[in-house]
Amino acid sequence: MLTIFRALLLAALLGAGWGPAAAGSASPWGGNYFPNLPVVTQDGKTLRFYDDVIKGKVVVISFIYTSCPDVCPLTTARLALAADQLGDTLGRDVFFVSMTVDPETDTPARLKTYAEAFTSNPGWLFLTGKPEDMRAINSKFGNRSPLLAEHKMEIVLGNDATGDWQRGTPFGEIASLVFDIRGMSPRLSAAQASANSDGNEPVIISRNPGETLFRKLCTPCHTVGVGNRVGPDLFGVASRRTPDWLASFIMSPGKMRRSGDPVALALDKKFPGVKMPELGLSANDANDLIVYLKAATERVEAAKDSLPAIPPHDPKTHTHAKASAAPVTNWPDPP
Repeated sequence: MLTIFRALLLAALLGAGWGPAAAGSASPWGGNYFPNLPVVTQDGKTLRFYDDVIKGKVVVISFIYTSCPDVCPLTTARLALAADQLGDTLGRDVFFVSMTVDPETDTPARLKTYAEAFTSNPGWLFLTGKPEDMRAINSKFGNRSPLLAEHKMEIVLGNDATGDWQRGTPFGEIASLVFDIRGMSPRLSAAQASANSDGNEPVIISRNPGETLFRKLCTPCHTVGVGNRVGPDLFGVASRRTPDWLASFIMSPGKMRRSGDPVALALDKKFPGVKMPELGLSANDANDLIVYLKAATERVEAAKDSLPAIPPHDPKTHTHAKASAAPVTNWPDPP
């Protein structure tokens, strides 16, 4: 149906690679394998890759570049969904690390803008550094091609303390990914077992092909009636835009931007961290999505109409909930 979507599904089926160290044997991974070279975070802090980023930690590592037109933003958005499900364990028991494969372009400032489109959790680092250092680190994870488009779509899950490492994919069911991530941590794995979780997300079978596409490709970045996420809330978009415009933008957002389309450029300005990716969708796919967006908007409208009226605001009784404590993180904070 669509080239990239097929590739993502194939990656979900084939995700394999490193495995856990054999019982009783020394792990081949660790300080003797991973370079302890300097890296720079999206906040401009310099860290040592092994000592400060992964030593003793459970990590989920992805490989991205900020100008990527297709897979990178989708990978990062789907990891953001997993981060939401991990809650306050991200930055305490599990750490996310996104490594640029384009350090010549991806400065800390550029990575920060990209990161802020997806997350505000300090337990998720976006790393760059000297090109030769980043190539040395990325090569240890199998990223050895000089071509950006050929970088790994897989993610790597690891527990440095136990020496357990494995490859995974962000393109399967999110609940299954979260289950695998929790399984890397003895503490989270025990909590998961006590909750009698089987790691399987309910499979929703839909007769609407547009809903299937939306759930797989769009929900990481968009909602319908819930508010902006990485990109805009799509409630009512099928009424605000003409079918031809929507279909053209869904199929080739890059072409729309290059043509100087004012709406496409306005969206870029409003959501500067990440651009709508090129997903290789056909005209039929675009039409299916538009049909689904119309139906989803109608359902949201119907639900809102059935809600009771909200009483007038009374400033005398209004109170603010206390802000929750900031997530605990173990990243060092060098001067």
